[in-house]
This record gives sequence, C-alpha cells and structure tokens, in this order.
Amino acid sequence: MYLVIPEATKTFIDSLIDYYISEASSYKQLAKNYSDEAGDVTAATFGIIVGCVYSGFLQAYANQKQKPSLEDIQEFTEIIKRRAAQIKRGILDAKA
Repeated sequence: MYLVIPEATKTFIDSLIDYYISEASSYKQLAKNYSDEAGDVTAATFGIIVGCVYSGFLQAYANQKQKPSLEDIQEFTEIIKRRAAQIKRGILDAKA
C-alpha cells in the first residue's frame, strides 16, 4: 500500500486516538445512555470514538481546503485497524 497521508496528519490522527482512549470513560457513559437502542456498549463506544477520530481527520483536510482521496481514506482505515485493539482495551478498562 502506498502511504499518502502527510506525516503531520498521521501524527494528528494518532494524537486524536490517544486522546479518545484517555477519555474512553466519558464516551462509554455516553454509549450507556443509549444502551437500550445500541445494545453492545463496547461496540457503540468504539463507534463513537472512531467517528470522532474520523471527523477530526476530515476536519484536518477541510482546514487545508482539501478533500481526502480514496487512498487517504483507505490509509486512515488501516491506521484505525492497527490501533483497534488498543482502543478496545481503553474502552474495556474505562469506568463508566
């Protein structure tokens, strides 16, 4: 796979992931508020966190007046896959 996301943006994505892992208990509580509708709190929390990171990824491109290419989005997906176990551990360890 050809890496296309600029290094500064990758660093930003990793810092967002680290931030959301550190705040997982807040997002877990948010997911619990909707547990009747969402069912699996851990999966819902994971979705919230990944959605927030994706939003930050898109905003980073918007701030540069650019749109991510398909390759950028595929690389973003690989970053999330690489960090998925760490995100899940953060959620499971979080008190809510």
